[in-house]
Amino acid sequence: MSTRHTQSFKMQAIEKALSRASGVTLKEIVDELGIGNSTLGKWMRDARNNNLEHTVGGSNLMSSDKRREKRPRDWSLEDRLGIVMACASLDEEAKSECCRKRGVYPHHVDQWKLDFASGNTSSGKECARQAMKNLKNENKALKKELNRKDKALAETAALLVLQKKVHAIWGNDEGNSP
Repeated sequence: MSTRHTQSFKMQAIEKALSRASGVTLKEIVDELGIGNSTLGKWMRDARNNNLEHTVGGSNLMSSDKRREKRPRDWSLEDRLGIVMACASLDEEAKSECCRKRGVYPHHVDQWKLDFASGNTSSGKECARQAMKNLKNENKALKKELNRKDKALAETAALLVLQKKVHAIWGNDEGNSP
């Protein structure tokens, strides 16, 4: 027996999932709503593909602008440059309005402007990838050095043990010179 959910329930579930607090997992949300994880995922895909719409008072809850909205780190360099140029001659109020229409905050535009001015134009994904690569290389080098030091410590400990055995068998010759 399959349970039928209303469009409004589906939309509320999607909105709850998208606007969840940082410590809340999707698993907790689906358990609370009594639906399956794959069900919520399907509803979210349908909403993204415009197959799941619900209107309230004539306006679409998930408008086409919202579906196409990108996170600031997903913007291409061309898109970033375009909005930086569009906002360059605007005052703060007009800049805020322009940014709201495009789904970014003014501080993102300010940061992108600084990035272009300083020559740091790599995208967020490229920066993250490069940072991850650097961290992996550093981790590998530290592990190699730690392994080398562990071997040196083991060798020193073995030499000390052998020295004690030699002294126990032959005695201490330091004080018995001819």
